[in-house]
Amino acid sequence: MANTNPAVSDEVTVPWTPLPQPRYILSGANLVDPLQGKVIENATIHLFQGLVVSVNGKREEWESDLNAVKVDLQGKYVCPGLIDCHVHLAAVPGGKDLRDMKSMNPSVSLLRQPQVCKSMLERGFTTVRDCGGALLPLKQAIEQQVHLGPRLFIAGHALSQTGGHGDMRGQLDSDECCGGTAQSVGRVIDGVSDCYKFTREELRQGSDFIKIMGGGGVASPTDKIENIQFSDDEIKAIVTVASNAGTYVTSHAYTPQAIQQAIKLGVLGIEHGNLIDEETAKLMAEKGVFLTPTLITYATMAQFKEFLPQASAQKNQEVLEKGLNAIKIAANAGVTICFGTDLLGPLHFAQSREFGLRRQVQSSKDILQSATVNAARMLRQDKFLGRIAPGFAADLLILDANPLEDITILDVPDRHVLATVKDGRVLASRWSALKTDIKRLTKLA
Repeated sequence: MANTNPAVSDEVTVPWTPLPQPRYILSGANLVDPLQGKVIENATIHLFQGLVVSVNGKREEWESDLNAVKVDLQGKYVCPGLIDCHVHLAAVPGGKDLRDMKSMNPSVSLLRQPQVCKSMLERGFTTVRDCGGALLPLKQAIEQQVHLGPRLFIAGHALSQTGGHGDMRGQLDSDECCGGTAQSVGRVIDGVSDCYKFTREELRQGSDFIKIMGGGGVASPTDKIENIQFSDDEIKAIVTVASNAGTYVTSHAYTPQAIQQAIKLGVLGIEHGNLIDEETAKLMAEKGVFLTPTLITYATMAQFKEFLPQASAQKNQEVLEKGLNAIKIAANAGVTICFGTDLLGPLHFAQSREFGLRRQVQSSKDILQSATVNAARMLRQDKFLGRIAPGFAADLLILDANPLEDITILDVPDRHVLATVKDGRVLASRWSALKTDIKRLTKLA
């Protein structure tokens, strides 16, 4: 009797499965090494199965593969894929101001997040670290290639106390919400017991690291920039849970007081840090704490004056004016600085403009390192991301100019980022010599 119940093939159960990565041989490349701050001329880069196989390897590695894709780059520059260490993918476009963003239905946000991810790829960002809002289903959808997007490292919901930077209720809102209530990018918790429970809950739901609101913020309606938020015991509980799970905690903090409190309790990352002083910067360097400034968000919110309510606009001006100096103070103290943007709602378009802002106080080499090797170290992926070397992820950009000479070329990706390769696939291309590689496994019946 014929089998009337055949096994269902992968082509049916997971129709978004892509074809295997082709083997790429990229010759004639000017290979940008951000770690050494130099260019390796006339390099040949061998990519296969999502990895860099070799740089200037032997022809025998690929000559038997008749399907290998060979591309002469003709002196174009090849740079590691960029890493943005502070994004909020759930804060999607579609409204004109912060209020519209906060009130957006979560399902509407979720359906728009793939578009935000795709646009980041097109700008050259092959990895992003989401500091509140993006959840495991989006990360899995990108890993499985249901949607195109950067590699995601997620915090899940950022942790805030009542009235803190993650509590989006206004002062006239008398509804109680807390005990772990999730609000957009944050989760509101209070007391040591909540800190233990909901840190574990975020990790259970797939968070790669934990983000806390250690001080006041610009966008939150009821706290001041100078506020210190969680108590020592609360932060200690969160750090204990994260450390036990083999990961780390990063803190939203602007002031020396909030930064020092976090560091002394074991927090290993500081987001923003605009009001940092020399003493605090030295402590960060001594403890190996990473700093992720996000200058472009303040500059863009100041430009689009209707985006913030008046109270937030005043706070924004304060941190905007001191952001560049904070980077100088941190760099002089030897703090490892990473690249971040923190853009919200309709402002995501400005992601690449962070490079030009930082150029006022940093060299092109230092800025490129912040978006590659430094970022990879903070992500604990420094043996896999941030460089083009054997065994590393095949995440790279093809550029028409050298970012070590002028990092501001990355401010204009439409002009200078010719192609974005992630996991050994060409996922975005503006160059006719290199076509995208997003074919699916599914065959037509």
